Amino acid sequence: MSDDSEVTSPSSYRERNSTADRALDVLGLFQPNRLRLSAIDVASELSVARSTAYRYLVTLSGAGYVEEDPQGGFRLGLKVFELARLARASYGLSSIALPELEELSLSTGETALLTRRSGTRTVCLEKSDPPDARLRVSYERGSVLSLNAGASAWVLLAWDDPRAVEALLTAEPLPSFTQATVTDPAKIAELLTKVRRDGYSVTRGELDADAIGIAAPIRDDRGRVVAGISLVATNRRAPEELEGTLVAQVVAAAERISTNLSLTTQ
Repeated sequence: MSDDSEVTSPSSYRERNSTADRALDVLGLFQPNRLRLSAIDVASELSVARSTAYRYLVTLSGAGYVEEDPQGGFRLGLKVFELARLARASYGLSSIALPELEELSLSTGETALLTRRSGTRTVCLEKSDPPDARLRVSYERGSVLSLNAGASAWVLLAWDDPRAVEALLTAEPLPSFTQATVTDPAKIAELLTKVRRDGYSVTRGELDADAIGIAAPIRDDRGRVVAGISLVATNRRAPEELEGTLVAQVVAAAERISTNLSLTTQ
């Protein structure tokens, strides 16, 4: 037996659709130079009666999308802020970081990487090469790297719990890639202390004898290091006299990514 109260007529469906369209039209009237709306404003912009415009505003107010402004009229409500938070949360780390990676590689002429730790390894999440790249870095998205070599590895470990790091690095013999690779846990502890103090990591020849890496940590809204951004270049293309400039660019990019990442959880 059907329940007539649940039957929706085509005309009522069209009416609700029309009301929804009008509600979106009203919300679209808010602009940086128009933070408050009155029924007169809405009536004028949408070519409807003032009573109809006011009804739209009251309906939106009841749902939390607008609220009455003490100075008069209506302003955007808390529901809009909640939707904005959810919209930002839908963007992942890679989506937030990739524009900064591209800008960093373009401005420096070097390859930029986004890395994240996964257990006992470092994983390359994103990579950006400059348009005229002369050095082709073998790392690709999904590449797995060691945790005891390279600038990215050190920034991913430096702010972790020291006991957890020690257990991680002493669980099995650490691989050595070049004469500069650090495998002694005591020396690694000293290196991580320096990284924490400096706020970034610079390595030369740890994974490749002719490669230099510069990395800085990316933090979430609670200040936890969740990823790293780094530049990879050759010693010839990044001599020590240019190191400070490159470090500043990497650190600035990491800070911008961290800020945008924090916004996704506010």
